[in-house]
Amino acid sequence: MKKVPGIVNKSVIKVLGLIGIIGGISCIPNIAWAIDWSAVEGRDVPVFHPGQASWEWALTQKDHSGAKKFKKDKNCMDCHEEEEPDIGELIASGEKVEPSPIEGNVGSVSINVKFARDESNLHVRLEWTAPPATAGEKMDPDYESKITIMLGEPNVKAAVKAGCWGTCHDDANTMPSASDDQDLKKYLGRSRTKLSRKGGGTNYKSDDELSALLADGYFLEYWQARLNQGSAASAMDGYILKERQENDDVITTAEAEFKDGTWSVVLSRPLQPGKPNHKDIVPGKVYHIGFALHDSHKAKRFHKVSFEYTLMLDEGEADFVAARQ
Repeated sequence: MKKVPGIVNKSVIKVLGLIGIIGGISCIPNIAWAIDWSAVEGRDVPVFHPGQASWEWALTQKDHSGAKKFKKDKNCMDCHEEEEPDIGELIASGEKVEPSPIEGNVGSVSINVKFARDESNLHVRLEWTAPPATAGEKMDPDYESKITIMLGEPNVKAAVKAGCWGTCHDDANTMPSASDDQDLKKYLGRSRTKLSRKGGGTNYKSDDELSALLADGYFLEYWQARLNQGSAASAMDGYILKERQENDDVITTAEAEFKDGTWSVVLSRPLQPGKPNHKDIVPGKVYHIGFALHDSHKAKRFHKVSFEYTLMLDEGEADFVAARQ
């Protein structure tokens, strides 16, 4: 994997002193460290429309020609790096695994991503040109856009191989095997007693088994900024195992600016929050991450997602290295 080095910024650290969370709008609590993002090297990450291509679809040879390689030693990026825009356009057009194409929906968007850290916090800056608004209803009338990062450790093999795809199952809401009498959000396969081509349904493991998985760090954490032009960003975080679960005690903060058609968003969270269902992020360890963008008031599977990437603190061989600033 390509190493992207962080560049240490020696400029004066500014104290912002913004207080708490007011009226649901996330601000930097207590003291925030100002990052000189111009001194941090970034990487362009393509996110693309996935349609109804589920985890089970990727494992099925008649649906996905690379299934045999994928089940053995190949990850998504191994075979499809730099193909994301073409894949996205094909799917968004309705030619493949998208039975409900949206008029005007672009197949992919490029997001410039930069990671940095200070003494206590991890920061990630995401910048992209907002795609043209699409036709049809506003699936999420409350937020024009949402940008999300998902993070896991090497024990969650599905995320290692496929990033966010490890949580996207064939029976989840709006997917091919979805059932009207089940409300299934994103989940990890090990939360079920069995999986089939149609997913794991409600074959949940016992509460004790699920608690043991959580205690062992077997879950994915996510951070999200919810965005409207002209308003402050709203932050949310949560975790995924049995389902996608929002945290009541949100530790992530978000700042955003929309200018000349471009969104610039910074998400921040403590490196070691010391709270249940939150991961400690420490030097010397590889984390597996994925990105997702909901634009034009889209919701659920009508987003754009990335393949899998890696993250480390300070130094190491990873796609992103968050250097101390």
